[in-house]
Amino acid sequence: MGGLARYLTLVPSSVMIGTFFAVPFALILLTSVSTPDDALDYVYAFDLQHFERFATWFYIERALFSAGLCALIAVLSLLIAFPFTYMLTGFGPRAQNTWLIYILAQLSLSEVLIAFSWQILLSRTSGLANILVWLGLAEKSFSMAPSAGAVLAALVYLAVPFSVLLLFPALSRLDKSLIEAARTLGASPLRTFFTVVIPVTRSAIISSGVTIFVLTLGAIIVPQVLGRRQHWTLSVLITDQAIFNFNMSFASALAMVLLVLSASVIFAVTKLTGGNKP
Repeated sequence: MGGLARYLTLVPSSVMIGTFFAVPFALILLTSVSTPDDALDYVYAFDLQHFERFATWFYIERALFSAGLCALIAVLSLLIAFPFTYMLTGFGPRAQNTWLIYILAQLSLSEVLIAFSWQILLSRTSGLANILVWLGLAEKSFSMAPSAGAVLAALVYLAVPFSVLLLFPALSRLDKSLIEAARTLGASPLRTFFTVVIPVTRSAIISSGVTIFVLTLGAIIVPQVLGRRQHWTLSVLITDQAIFNFNMSFASALAMVLLVLSASVIFAVTKLTGGNKP
């Protein structure tokens, strides 16, 4: 294939990236540094007042809370998904396909449906609290939402299927002879898991963790439905400013901060892990 033909094959993807990512990104960037205008709401300029407004403890604390919450969700989802996926790769093809279809079916659930399902599950009238009362572990039923724990549980539920699907290719291609060699040398199954399986699949674990972090950083519905105002993430505040306060300039500035936060975490993880090398 000639040089011109190779460039032409890049045209469709370049047009799509330019249309659906680069152009909206440029508009958000320009809006974030716009200045207020009485007639047009805002006009394009180079005004940093919206970023100065972000530099208050309230918004900095919301950014730190969002990063911490998403990091915790990534860790918890990996702790649940990794052992499950490792055991799943030991099943036969028919059982693997059945489980993978079940997991893919969960991905069809929207964030809205998951949020309201968990709201019912954690409610006082028809939720888990009634089971605790029936078991004698609580005197009377109570509501578990809104709370930080409810937000955490629902987002972990949302993230686990993604973690499984991201880990499955690496774990299914794991060289079984490494495990057999470790067992032959006297290592227990648990020690083999921690000293062979996890180090060999390190790059997949890191990639999955970063993906889950970025995915949950954009969650909007779950924190709003299951959390109190102090549990709102930066993404919820962006929606609040754009839709309810009609302040597109400040919402764009918060969106730029969220993008920088996400890119910084990806860059830091890549550097700390040596470029994600196994």
